Amino acid sequence: MLATVNYDFSNKTIIVTGAASGMGRATTVKLREYGATVYAADRNHSALQELCDKWGATPCHIDVSKVAECNALIKTAEQEQGQLDGLVNFAGVIKRSGLLECTDNEFDFVMNVNVKACFYLCRAAALQMKKQGAGSIVNISSIWSEIGASGVFAYCVSKGAVSQITRSAALDLAGTGVRINEVRPGETNTPMLASERGYTMSQTEIDAALNSIADSIPEKRLADPSEIAAAAIFLLSDQSSYMQGASITVDGGYTIR
Repeated sequence: MLATVNYDFSNKTIIVTGAASGMGRATTVKLREYGATVYAADRNHSALQELCDKWGATPCHIDVSKVAECNALIKTAEQEQGQLDGLVNFAGVIKRSGLLECTDNEFDFVMNVNVKACFYLCRAAALQMKKQGAGSIVNISSIWSEIGASGVFAYCVSKGAVSQITRSAALDLAGTGVRINEVRPGETNTPMLASERGYTMSQTEIDAALNSIADSIPEKRLADPSEIAAAAIFLLSDQSSYMQGASITVDGGYTIR
């Protein structure tokens, strides 16, 4: 069971991308519970609206691969609230193809959402936060940015790039009051984990696949999205005030085997 941490995010404005499901949804919910004003961004209109109606977040229906929409998201939050205190880049996609099978279109699609969007949003948020002299950016990478995996070539490349965005930007932002760090989730029980398998899986097949993955993890279970959210929220909070360019791995021991 997760320990209870009583963060205070009242009077804080946070943007969460990929907010409609999985880790992004869990993070949005916890931030609202901690009193944050949350701008929840996703392209899944119906799921995002349901989340925001239930939890009181502000829905932002955008395509993060478009630079103009990313810039507008940052500008809107700042203009409406007078400040931007945090950004969490959860938005991401996967294509399950290896080097030899990965098409140009698949590679471009993954890079546009996972890498370019991260760059666009980090740049726009950092410009605003630097003016304020404070702010925290949290990127969501993956254990695959470090150790790699077969059959998900573009995804691994993209997450490696996210880690480098984080490290390089941290050096550029050091001393400005703006912090940028990352979370590296392991296998997490989200819709993405069962997606892009090349065919529609039955629930029995999904359960079998997830059980097989869980068996490969030292903790013998998948992460719950709330466990990834906990790491992201810690990095957003003042409790991580001396962390810059750091990575928190949340993987049940997978990468230490």
